[in-house]
Amino acid sequence: MMAGSDLEAAGLPGNEAREPVPAPTSAAVPPFKALYRQYFDFVWSSARRLGIEPSGMDDLIQEVFIAIHSKLHTLENPDALRSWIYSVVRRTASNHRRAKRARGETRADTTGFANTASTLPTPLQQTERSADVQLLMTLLGELDEAKREIFSLVEIEELSVPDAADALGIPLNTAYSRLRSARLGFEAALARHEARNKGM
Repeated sequence: MMAGSDLEAAGLPGNEAREPVPAPTSAAVPPFKALYRQYFDFVWSSARRLGIEPSGMDDLIQEVFIAIHSKLHTLENPDALRSWIYSVVRRTASNHRRAKRARGETRADTTGFANTASTLPTPLQQTERSADVQLLMTLLGELDEAKREIFSLVEIEELSVPDAADALGIPLNTAYSRLRSARLGFEAALARHEARNKGM
């Protein structure tokens, strides 16, 4: 039988290689190029819902991905990557709107919904032009910004409520309460829309 040193000389692993390798505890962060491809549409749709007008989208998305690239190493929980990316989009969009106001430019459409039908073509143009999505955006436009954000993250982007709360920087109980209110508001807006259609 070969000794450990004989095994190593033969190019085979010695005894030390038999120790169990610990299983990873969380998902690994993908390389930046893969992350860009995977999350581009999410970043675009999030920025649009945060009220960034079409003319500013290219610059904003570039800023978002520059920020993601420079701060990716600070991400402590790779499992929360989606909510972390949303928080970067949210912060960048807020800075963008603030800079526009400081320059005295026309205030952005903070709902991000009112003029979607007349915007320039986007990476999601086929989806954006569908009647169902137009209706969804109209109904969401009737919610205030705080409710619209939590509703969009949970119901459209499918984040968990804890992840959405983390992305928005609000307590978990506040997130649940706000989501409950948003759902009621959305249902009321849908009921009003259906009543208007029946009366036509």
